[in-house]
Amino acid sequence: MKIDKLAERASKVVPSERQLKWQELEFYAFVHFGMNTFTNSEWGMGFDPPELFNPTKLDARQWVSTFKAAGMRAVILTAKHHDGFCLWPSAYTDYSLKYSPWKDGKGDVVKEVADACREYGLKFGFYLSPWDRHDPRYGEGKAYDIFFKNQLAELLTNYGDVFCVWFDGACGEGKKGKKQEYNWVEYFELIRKLQPDAVISIMGPDVRWIGNEAGITRKSEWSVVPYYYSNADLIAAQSQKDAAKPPKNINHTSLDIGSRRAIKNVENLIWYPAEVDVSIRKGWFYRQSEDITVKPLSKLLDIYYSSVGGNAALLLNVPPNKEGLLAERDVDVLTAMGAQLAIDFNENLADDSVMTASSCLDEEHNAQKALSHNSGDYWHSGMYPDKPWLMIDLGDDYDIDKVVLGEHIRTGQQIEKFKLLAEIDGKWKLLHDGTTIGYKKICRFEEERMRYIKLVIEKTRCFATISKFEAY
Repeated sequence: MKIDKLAERASKVVPSERQLKWQELEFYAFVHFGMNTFTNSEWGMGFDPPELFNPTKLDARQWVSTFKAAGMRAVILTAKHHDGFCLWPSAYTDYSLKYSPWKDGKGDVVKEVADACREYGLKFGFYLSPWDRHDPRYGEGKAYDIFFKNQLAELLTNYGDVFCVWFDGACGEGKKGKKQEYNWVEYFELIRKLQPDAVISIMGPDVRWIGNEAGITRKSEWSVVPYYYSNADLIAAQSQKDAAKPPKNINHTSLDIGSRRAIKNVENLIWYPAEVDVSIRKGWFYRQSEDITVKPLSKLLDIYYSSVGGNAALLLNVPPNKEGLLAERDVDVLTAMGAQLAIDFNENLADDSVMTASSCLDEEHNAQKALSHNSGDYWHSGMYPDKPWLMIDLGDDYDIDKVVLGEHIRTGQQIEKFKLLAEIDGKWKLLHDGTTIGYKKICRFEEERMRYIKLVIEKTRCFATISKFEAY
């Protein structure tokens, strides 16, 4: 048998423990809140007076309880946006809520959100803009790096466990503006030292931007991609010194970044899973005029199914208003979303069913392991299989319109093409024709009454694994 060296190399790339824990969160909230909320802007200039910040009814528990009701498992707060205004009493700036009338300058939004997350059992993370339009040290190189790391350290040490530090690498100064070369190496080292379990997202090595802010995923979403989709300069400096130079124009919106064709001439591959970031409204910060732009339940569900159900995570932005509360319209649609997801995934009809397979590596990885709720259990096809299949017998006929599949990604992402079929009226009918599966693939189709469902894996890199097989 001729072994494809390219596929073999790609099949050996696996996630870190922090990436695995992040992937399991699936759906979480982005909270854009700050000075922009009070100036009706998206990018502040950094000179609006702190006195403007006064959310008289701020209730972080309302935010977090709503997110939990929606089915979210974590929250990322904009601790500081580009204007430089800090939502915590930073010791390193004169531009924070310490100088605002809110709670007589003794408040701390970051603490209130972190505490609410702990109360409701959600993970807490933060966004910290590397671009600061207020601080005069911006553009001075080392002096600014010291300032930025001091603020980063405050957030990493004063608010308990952090699951994510979210960077966007922003700098909108323009050609004639201040130029600051961000010292990503030192920023990352500080995070790894103070919060080793936290993923560093977007401008970082752990989680990849999907390439748009419209809630759209690729048909084939690979977690194994060329190294240069991460911070190319950083990767080259740290671990890819002998690598060929990356392409001059790296297109993060490309529809194919992980197929055999896309990785053909790339020596170094990384595990770099995708995150979909999208706002529930037209803008990222709250404006009353945009209340009518809140996405309807149908749209949010479509985004959920294509992102969480397409081997990506969903980061949904929900901005509080000037009072410090989530608007009623946002709360209503999020509550409805959580209720609908609870209905959609109410009862896994595959539980207690019988699974058979065309092959398996050994008895420890037999077909029945695909139905186990133990994360360490999975079906393994054996090496270099020829179109292996799994078939489930539900024991009776049921009306089904969704099947959820998942690979055992601790052993890599292997499946390149598959078909899902059901026996209906004595014949096998195609339910779904897909490419990648990855951590999670939700296959939706017109409701049919069925007892037997077959997963046929038509193409795989070196072998196939399935650790999740659910029917609803």
